Amino acid sequence: MTDLSSLTSWHADWKGLRVVVLGLSVTGFSVADTLSELGAEVLVATERADAEYGRLLPVLGVGLYEGPLDTIPTEVSAFAPEVVIASPGFPPHHPVIRWTREQGIALWGDVELAWRVRDKVVRADGRPADWVLITGTNGKTTTTRLTAEMLVTAGLRAAPVGNIGTPVLDAVRDPGGFDALVVELSSHQLWYLNLQTGPDALSPHAAVCLNLADDHLEWHGGADAYRDAKAGVYARTRVACVYNKADVATREMVEDAEVVEGARAIGFDLGVPGPSDLGVVDGILVDRAFLEERATSALELTTVADLAARGLAAPHMVANILAASALARSLGATPAHIFDTLERFRLDPHRIQVVGAHAGVTWVDDSKATNPHAAASSLAAYPGAVWVVGGLLKGVDLSDLVRARGAGVRAVIVIGTERTDIVSAFARHAPAVPLFEVDHAETEDVMAQVVELAAGVARDGDTVLLAPAAASFDQFASYSDRGDRFADAVRAWIAGQDDGAARPTD
Repeated sequence: MTDLSSLTSWHADWKGLRVVVLGLSVTGFSVADTLSELGAEVLVATERADAEYGRLLPVLGVGLYEGPLDTIPTEVSAFAPEVVIASPGFPPHHPVIRWTREQGIALWGDVELAWRVRDKVVRADGRPADWVLITGTNGKTTTTRLTAEMLVTAGLRAAPVGNIGTPVLDAVRDPGGFDALVVELSSHQLWYLNLQTGPDALSPHAAVCLNLADDHLEWHGGADAYRDAKAGVYARTRVACVYNKADVATREMVEDAEVVEGARAIGFDLGVPGPSDLGVVDGILVDRAFLEERATSALELTTVADLAARGLAAPHMVANILAASALARSLGATPAHIFDTLERFRLDPHRIQVVGAHAGVTWVDDSKATNPHAAASSLAAYPGAVWVVGGLLKGVDLSDLVRARGAGVRAVIVIGTERTDIVSAFARHAPAVPLFEVDHAETEDVMAQVVELAAGVARDGDTVLLAPAAASFDQFASYSDRGDRFADAVRAWIAGQDDGAARPTD
């Protein structure tokens, strides 16, 4: 039996360690590839193997079980794993996860493995890269990208990794090495990370939980479990615990966290900042946390007007920028570095992205607003919009969102297979708002009908806003597929209007 407490370095003896890897997506493959390189004995168990990854496993000397996982496969139990490393899609109630814990087998996520082997490539002074952790119900990807780009502008070799798309293990094994890894963490990854029991648990340089609102409740089993998973982001933080002053839950997470002595709490919000905060004064984003004279002075980062010129002035975007600035400042980025980064920065597709304009109506794709909190931010940025809402609700009730924001929209267009609860919420809380349902079952038809309905009610000066507050998988391949189809339908409709306007009449 391998002493797992000794496995805290790439250079430890991993040979012969028996590991079952659950899942064969990009994360699962990165785990199997890493363990193979370390000399471990590996079996991947998955319900369905990606064809390319499946072909590569034998080359790596890795075994594969492909089949049902609703019970414990004989191949898995007979393998007698010492560690099970699960891809983040496996919830705590999954049969294999329950079996693993009942058997007393160590259960890791890919992030824990990456931390244990983080010293494969080190800096000139012998230290591995600093880690910055980012989570929150919304804004994670944007803040992760921003932070990494600010650090690169400051001259550091930095990379955005984790839930953003690139597995942390791929960055850890990059032969060029990094000064900093900016790690986006989902609540699923944090649940696994919170299971750590080893002698060298993850200890980030800085961490932030941007905000907290109900999401993924089915996966976690409830709001408290979801909150507890998110709170783990601050554990053992060494330098800066960045939190949202406008979100009491994030402040309480910092207050309750066990951190390294000397770590500071750094707040951010859209108000006037205190002496250890970042905020906004007379339209100027300022830092009062990372300067010696913070009791009496502040450093200018940028202005709301500058951000507006680049489409970055929505309130939730300003908050993300302040959070990223705090993280980057904790690693030495200057206000000039932050300003220069923001001059170049562009939002990802499907995040408050203008996809068309015609006859005074602006069409905005925020398909990435997959939960009520994100949709509320979008509606705050575009008050009075024609709101396109609906999809796979993931156990979340939209009543509070409709009560808070529904009465202020010009009209609502409900999509998705779970429309009944949304329609009922509008009947209770905003009955005067015109409501239209799109009941097309075929994916190809949904957005064409959405655009036709929206065009019929939007007026000069209005915005048509796709902010679904729900996941996409009931009708679309992903939130990006949903957004792309919306944008295509908008452009096709605008082209038809332009053609009609140009065509001579009899």
